[in-house]
Formats: sequence, C-alpha cells, structure tokens
Amino acid sequence: MENSNSKNSLIRDIKFRHLMMIAFGGAIGTGLFVGTGGNIHQAGPLGTLIAYAVGGIIIYSIMLSLGELASYFPNTGSFGDYAYRFIGPATGYVIFWLYWIGWVISAGVEYIAIGFLMQYWFPQIPVYWWVVACASIVFLLNSFSVKIFAEGEFVLSLIKTIAVILFLTIGFIGICYHFYLNGFSGIFENFYFQQGGFFPNGFSAVLGTILVVIFAFSGTEIIGVAVGETKNPREVMPKAIKATLVRLIVFFLGSVFIISVFLPMNDSTITQSPFVSVLERIQLPFLHNGIPYAASIMNFIIITALISTANSGLYGASRMIYGLAEKKMYFSIFSKLNKRGTPIYALYLSMIFSLIALFTTIFAPEVVIEALISVIGFTLIIVWISVSISQYIFRKRYIAQGNSIKDLPYKTPFSPITQIVGILGCSVGAIGAFFDSHQRIGILASIVYIILCYLIYFLTKDKFKHLK
Repeated sequence: MENSNSKNSLIRDIKFRHLMMIAFGGAIGTGLFVGTGGNIHQAGPLGTLIAYAVGGIIIYSIMLSLGELASYFPNTGSFGDYAYRFIGPATGYVIFWLYWIGWVISAGVEYIAIGFLMQYWFPQIPVYWWVVACASIVFLLNSFSVKIFAEGEFVLSLIKTIAVILFLTIGFIGICYHFYLNGFSGIFENFYFQQGGFFPNGFSAVLGTILVVIFAFSGTEIIGVAVGETKNPREVMPKAIKATLVRLIVFFLGSVFIISVFLPMNDSTITQSPFVSVLERIQLPFLHNGIPYAASIMNFIIITALISTANSGLYGASRMIYGLAEKKMYFSIFSKLNKRGTPIYALYLSMIFSLIALFTTIFAPEVVIEALISVIGFTLIIVWISVSISQYIFRKRYIAQGNSIKDLPYKTPFSPITQIVGILGCSVGAIGAFFDSHQRIGILASIVYIILCYLIYFLTKDKFKHLK
C-alpha cells in the first residue's frame, strides 16, 4: 500500500466525490455516446438492450469482487497487483500490460471520436488536428497533481452526468407524447422487422455486440486504480461502488431504449452520436421539429464527456506503468515521481502510445475504430476475469488463515456465485465476438499480444529482479 507521507509514494488526494465521478467519467464516453448507434445497427434495438443488460450484470459482478479486493488492498497497481499476488507473477505482469494497452487505445479512440464530432461545426478542419488538441488538454490535466486531475474529472463527469439525466427526462416526455400521438404500437415500431423479426441480423449479432457493450461499460473499474490515491480508501471504496453501479446501469439501459424508440436501426451509425440524432428528430409538445440548438448543445456535452474518458484513460494507463516499475517489472525510471507526486515518465510513455490514433485517420476510420474497440473489449474481459479469480483465491486464503469474513472492510455478496457469473459472462462475450468477422481480427491481435507479454516476462524476469 502506498504511504502518503513518503516522498517516493503517490499522494492520497482523491476524495469520495472525486472517486464516484471518476467511475462515471471512465464509463460514460464513446461506448455510450457514439458506439450505441453502431450496436443498434448491428444487433437491432431489442438485441442491443439485451446486450446492455448482460453487460450490466457482468460489470456488476466484477465490481462486487473488485470492491472486496480494493478495500483490503487499496493500491494503484490494482488488477495487476491482485493477479500478481493471487494468480502468479507472470499473469500479474500480463494483466498490468493488458490494462495499459486497453486504456491507451481507448484514449486514442476518444480522440478520434472527438475529431468526428467537431466536424459537425468545422467540417473543413481535418480530424487529426482535433486529435492533437484533445491529447494536449488531457496531458495537461494529468501532468499536474492528482488533485488537479481529480477536480478536472469531477467537473467533466458532472457535466455529462447532468446531460444524461436531461436526455432521459426529455426522452421520457417524448415517449409519453409519442404514445399520445401514435399509441402503444408506435413506441415499439422500430423494434420489429418484417425480415428477421426482433433480431434482423440473427441472435449471433447480439452475442457479438456484448464485447462492444463491455467496452461501453469499461472505465467503471478504474476506481480500483484511483483508490490507491484516495483518502480513507477502506471507507470510501464500498460507498463509491454502491453509489455508481445501479445509476450507471439505469443510465445505459434508459438511454438505449430512448434511442431505439426514436432512431430507426438503419439510421444508426458509429460515426455520428445517436444522442444528437434523437434530439434532432424527437417530437415534444409544442416542439414538433425537435429541440432548437439541442443537437449543438449535446454535441458539445458529448465532446466534454469524451475528454473526460480520455482523461481517466491516460491516468489509468500511467498508473499501470508506475505499478510495473514499482514492482521492479519494468525500468525504474517509470516509478519516479515529479515534485507534485505524478509519475511523469509513465505519463509520457502512455501519452506517446495513445497518439497512435493519429494513424487511423490515414486508413478507413470506421473499420479501424471497430477493430480497436474489439481489442479494448477483449483485453478488458481478461482483466475482469482476473479480478474474479483473484478475489476467489484471496477469500479462500483469508479464511484458511483463520480470519473472519466479518472483519473485511467490504464483503462480496453471494461468493462464489458472483465470481462464476462474472467469469462466464465475460467468456460468453469473448466467444460471441469471435464469430463476428469485424471483431475477430481485434481478438486475434489481443491473443498475440498476451502471448508476447508472457514471453517477455520470462525473458526479462531475471534482468529486472521482480519483487516477490
């Protein structure tokens, strides 16, 4: 555990309100605001709702397991540290690198999404200029103290949280008015198709969508990293989990339902936010042509949301590199902190790799983004599975040593059923996605990456003299 009084340790300056908003900030981003359109286009409205419900169950079970581990071992290494302790050093090493690559790619995807959204106002300015601008903002927020990062994330997350609440409110009013005008059948006219019924692309498309939905929920777990720089972690971690999980699932399922009601499947794309499309066409009492300027306002809010997610992503990635170096699994320079307590060299490395997003503007952006999202989703699945396994092994060892479950700061309910649900859910998502030709290349690339990480571990473990 990091000691906040040590000059060589991370400073515990994150408060409960920060931690809760960091969980929102990591999750409410491209996956919800942009990726939902692509999910509906692939799986259909009902299929997407099912995929998000399954994704919600999976993330709920993972977070319950994470709560027990992070409350007892509140350190920045988080998932990598837990896998290192309870599964094995080699797997811990791989989990560190998996979570790192997932977040640097995620930050890059956020940059690209912002570039597309900025074209709504400035179609003549190339996407890559906005990528550079966004990356610069995110780097500045992370390069100062963790308190500056946390305050910035709090404000950005609060904006998008309020925006989603307003969207849900407007959508509910719109659905009521739609029911008044067109009756019950009018609300669900986008859900059933003459060819294919409720699942126009087959139920296999729903299974393939689960991996993309996992990407949408990704970021909630980043509080397991942030807890290492949080005041009173054993008290605030359980509170943060309880406060965020149900709200997030309601936000996601509610938003998908509203979008499905007002946006036909064939009008949904991955390059335009369905939130903007809905607000442009929703009918409300006295506002039959949509809400004036709502699309521009929503576009701005979504951009701040994506900056927030990229901000969380760069934070999480830099802390993984720091955790590796701290355990002597990587070059010691990356464990060095600047005078404000930021692992600046780990931040530099993560920033450089997140800028790989610039190269996607040269190729077909839609194809590249889909492949990158599948990489993020698959790597996160492995990380989540490791959390469930680590918690199960920890609980067994804890009891075997004569300790009482009652003494844990936070107890995962329904153990081991909770862990089984998490592992099976993640596995189903990965298998389903493998049969989707668009996502298969990302999964195969991730598997190659995992094999390389294991090989590098065994080749370098004597060089770095890993801590035991």
